[in-house]
Amino acid sequence: INAEYMGLFFVPDKMPKAPTKEKKSAECINSRLQLVMKSGKAKLGYKSTLKSLRSGSAKLVIISKNCPPLRKSEIEYYAMLARIGVHHYSGSNNELGTACGKYFRVSVMSVTKPGDSDIIRASPEDQ
Repeated sequence: INAEYMGLFFVPDKMPKAPTKEKKSAECINSRLQLVMKSGKAKLGYKSTLKSLRSGSAKLVIISKNCPPLRKSEIEYYAMLARIGVHHYSGSNNELGTACGKYFRVSVMSVTKPGDSDIIRASPEDQ
């Protein structure tokens, strides 16, 4: 352990930082996503999300940070027409796929049945 001796106390070189608000909200949305994947239903991917938006079965749309701008604006437009909330996920598509418990990248997803999770009520305020 790297530490300096100052008087009577050892002071570590790097103090652990308290989690920031962004980090806490990311952990919160990740836990809600895990609950949706276990107890509810979700569509992963661009085409499936568009189909659920057109049919009106989507309750919430989640878009990763590095989703292409044209694709993002198209999904936001469909969601606005259907009056469905959009949550911009703070992580990349790799992180969104991992949060869903999958081993592949997910840039866009829609929650059709939330199950035991309160993700639909909680997500629009987190933005």
